Amino acid sequence: MIYYVYILYSRKTSAFYKGQTRDVHSRLDRHNQGKEDYTSKGRPWTLLWYCSKESRSGSLALEKKLKNLSRKRLISFMQKYEEGIAGPDEMVLLDHLSGC
Repeated sequence: MIYYVYILYSRKTSAFYKGQTRDVHSRLDRHNQGKEDYTSKGRPWTLLWYCSKESRSGSLALEKKLKNLSRKRLISFMQKYEEGIAGPDEMVLLDHLSGC
């Protein structure tokens, strides 16, 4: 079964949220509908980056790694693995966040 690791960004709080799921877009909708307590204050959330993993253990391991990165290192990680960036608008946002 395929799992996804994802990184969201809130312009409202200037915060990142890292998670894992089996359906990225449904999960983003839940975050933006306020159905997840932890992220409800940051709405709306933008999907910045995501990748697939072939196992839940693999997705949990990457999620843990991402949660331990500083903001600067998290941005560098997304730029290094830019194939996971959700789209051109998200690339522009990421460049802005990195100070480029």
